[in-house]
Amino acid sequence: MKPISPMRILIVEDDADLSANLFDYLEAKGHIPDVARDGVTGLHLAITNSYDVIIMDVMMPGMDGYTACKKLREEANKSTPVLMLTAKDTLNDKMSGFESGADDYLVKPFALEELLVRLGILARRHGVCHDLGLLQVADLTFNTKTFEVKRAGKLINLPPTSLKILDLLIRNTPNVVTRQQIEDSLWQDSPPDSDVLRAHLYSLRNAVDKPFETPLIHTLHGIGLRLAKSDAV
Repeated sequence: MKPISPMRILIVEDDADLSANLFDYLEAKGHIPDVARDGVTGLHLAITNSYDVIIMDVMMPGMDGYTACKKLREEANKSTPVLMLTAKDTLNDKMSGFESGADDYLVKPFALEELLVRLGILARRHGVCHDLGLLQVADLTFNTKTFEVKRAGKLINLPPTSLKILDLLIRNTPNVVTRQQIEDSLWQDSPPDSDVLRAHLYSLRNAVDKPFETPLIHTLHGIGLRLAKSDAV
């Protein structure tokens, strides 16, 4: 089987065990997953971030998957592929999912291998390449298809959390990204101690800026960060 290119995947699932299993499995396969535990948070992340595909549970607190998917399509005008997960397998349930804007439907319980294959098919079918180009700021490049990061032609190896932060910064360049936005993107409504984010940012700076003459990650004290050629706002 042809390997599936790395994808950025949003998991919207209120079952803690299932969402953790999905996260661990997809991350182990080389993808970058995010998790939301309710429909409202999931919709917010789907609108404010760029994902290659979304896994959406149907029955969730706050907002069900049908409603979240419909709002994503009709109000946010986002075409990100959505794979619905549900314990219901009647034709009416499936029709409700497709009518809300879902692209595929998987009934619980399911094999993780099948889920991954379906995600890859959805990503290719929907031409995510328009959102998987080579992003560049100065001599820093970020390939959102392979998650390869280079600066001045030198390959930079980053852990998943640092990749997520860099992805958020480079997609918003040269605008400022607040610390709250970074925390929401990484941890949603359960952020760890502030020292954890500080440690991740320190690691990212060491990899992206420290070996080079010109820093690209600039701090606006009390506000956030921006990725740009100059620290002038």
